[in-house]
Amino acid sequence: MKKILSNTLKISALILLVSFSSCKKFLDIVPKGQKTPTTLADYEAMIRDEYGNQRTPITQAILLMNDKFETTANLNYYPLYSANYFWNENTDRIPISGSDEGTYYTPYTGISTSNLLIEHVPAATEGSDADKAQLIAQAKVLRAVNYYVLANNFADTYEAANAASKLSVPLIQSADINAPHTQVSIKDLYAFMLKDIDEAIPNLRATSATALHPNLGAAYALKARIYLTMGQYADALSATNEALKYNDKLFDWPQFYATYKTQIEEADKYTNAPSPMGFDFVENYYYRHGSSNFSGRESALRTDRATKFETGDARFASRWKLRTVAADTYYTSITIGFFNYGGLTTTEVYLIKAECQARLNDVPGAMNTLNAVRVKRIFAQNYVPLSASNTVDAVKLIQRTKANELINSITNFADARRLNKDPNYATTLTKTENGQNYSLSPTSHLWTMPIPLGAIKNPGNGTIVQNVSK
Repeated sequence: MKKILSNTLKISALILLVSFSSCKKFLDIVPKGQKTPTTLADYEAMIRDEYGNQRTPITQAILLMNDKFETTANLNYYPLYSANYFWNENTDRIPISGSDEGTYYTPYTGISTSNLLIEHVPAATEGSDADKAQLIAQAKVLRAVNYYVLANNFADTYEAANAASKLSVPLIQSADINAPHTQVSIKDLYAFMLKDIDEAIPNLRATSATALHPNLGAAYALKARIYLTMGQYADALSATNEALKYNDKLFDWPQFYATYKTQIEEADKYTNAPSPMGFDFVENYYYRHGSSNFSGRESALRTDRATKFETGDARFASRWKLRTVAADTYYTSITIGFFNYGGLTTTEVYLIKAECQARLNDVPGAMNTLNAVRVKRIFAQNYVPLSASNTVDAVKLIQRTKANELINSITNFADARRLNKDPNYATTLTKTENGQNYSLSPTSHLWTMPIPLGAIKNPGNGTIVQNVSK
């Protein structure tokens, strides 16, 4: 994607925004050789900062979920990686949290940009009122995206019974570097996210300038995700139906496999095809990177994780291939390019819809929605429509597909956390490593990540309370 502003201006300015080191405002600080943003185009360009504003680095959540193969070198070098990967409940993760602070500070960088746009775009020059309103609306959706990531890493999952009494993360609504903040309750943070989305929707359009700019479909898709996490199934279902009005397309993975079949099946060949899941992915409502904003490969998968995909899953077969290097055997990535790990897609919306239908006792409708996704994933010779006789069985089938479809996303982690609160779906994770068995209880404190110690010690103009014991 084209970068409009120099990385020096954008990144240095945004670091200043989250440092809480001065009472000056961002617009009072003009880097040498740069200019103060004044036009609507100047402000709009900030959304296109893919490194600062369009990433969702959630390495620790992915490790905890057992959703990637991790190198021995990283596990030996980073105690935090090892604690989450091996599900070590005895390790105090708080003192070692500084080895991976990206999941905390990257969203707050994006929130700072959103706050700046919301505050200063009304005074921008060379833009219509409607275009200004749209940019502010897009900033509010992005702010809600970032708060969802924070809430589902550093606070407990949403439960109506205790959401008002448990703390979430600091709520920052100003671009002023030294602005005061409050660590709000989980209930209040979710209400804030929904308020942002509801205020944004009237000023968004069906299409937007790029995949990085949220549109109406993206807003409704995010609303559905949030309501599902809250267990408000009727509201989530309504939002999915709205989102699907703007995009209901599903990518045909068996066709993709057929196109690249020769390369994929060639022995000892491990770079086979360009990723179809980039900026122009047909399923996109909104595109967002994972940890990196550069073109590359996906993370490798553990062999035991690969067994959780359905037999005949063309999406899996198109993306990973079994490989042995020295003493390690794993499924290596075989596509190159960009991957929409952090954004919003039609697949997620279809699967939210399916779960909501099941929860609201429309099990046949839920299975029809699930099968609409599966028929675009499973090879024809393997495809059999799924059915279920009750809500619990339907939700389990839906979640099996969803966990595979949205692997490496915040959605999978958020889903696991909320489902672990329900005895019908709570799951103990197990694995064997070097002959030793490991397990992760659905009630483990590891499911909530510690707020980085650096943030606790340097909270800015407010206080921050740790949300987990260790």
